[in-house]
Amino acid sequence: MKKVIFIVMALVLMSSTLVAKENKKMENQTVQATGDAMVDIKTSVGDIRIRLYGETPKHRDNFLKLVEEGFYNDVLFHRVINQFMIQTGDPNSKGAPAGKALGSGDPGYELDAEIVYPRLFHKRGALAAARTGDEVNPMRRSSGSQFYIVTGKVYNAGQLGQMEKQLQMQQMQSIFNGLATQYRDSIMNMRRNRDQAGLQALQEELVKKTEAEAAKNPAKFTPEQIEAYSTVGGTPHLDGTYTVFGEVVSGMDVVSKIETTPTGAMDRPKEDIKIISMAIVK
Repeated sequence: MKKVIFIVMALVLMSSTLVAKENKKMENQTVQATGDAMVDIKTSVGDIRIRLYGETPKHRDNFLKLVEEGFYNDVLFHRVINQFMIQTGDPNSKGAPAGKALGSGDPGYELDAEIVYPRLFHKRGALAAARTGDEVNPMRRSSGSQFYIVTGKVYNAGQLGQMEKQLQMQQMQSIFNGLATQYRDSIMNMRRNRDQAGLQALQEELVKKTEAEAAKNPAKFTPEQIEAYSTVGGTPHLDGTYTVFGEVVSGMDVVSKIETTPTGAMDRPKEDIKIISMAIVK
């Protein structure tokens, strides 16, 4: 393991955790569904039907609540990247003029992460929650409204092998960060006292513990992931770091049409593509 996961990473985690705690929590939900749910999305270029997973109830119920409120009516697909994903759900995009920067809007709250990995992963057609980066959001909380539909691409065995190694490094970084938070007071004291030897010794101890913990259950692609990524495709580098909470069951031709539309600055489509309305399938 490359020793690039230094104590400074733990300090970043600690400080950003304090910031994250100030964020608003999701309000009480009005929808109390059980199991999977289906939603029809009517867009300006065609219709998409999605399934929301029962395994991610907070995201499912929040999405259904917003659908019932008409929250998504008239929002744009504000960020579109070919062979990657299409993103929507920013309320500030409604009627937004050309050139306006989009992507920061939300309903005023975030959702706790519900990362059910490796069972739910970023295969083509997966529905996942957008979020801010780890540096300010180490708990990986999701946007209260913004989501993306995965398009991605197909990978060969060699490419998947390289990505698997990256996942293992991410796993070790996550384990290390978790261990480091347990020593927060000691780390801060050593930093104040400029005890570089003490910091180095603690770092080496935590690295050994990290390697031992990771060895118990190393990050590897499941047979289902390998099958999906080598046939229909997806975005495996996002696995385990964003909440996947649904999938497209029909209308991937519409998703493909949106994915390949010409885009301008900040990956916004040159011609607006919007969600006209959503409806829960009873």
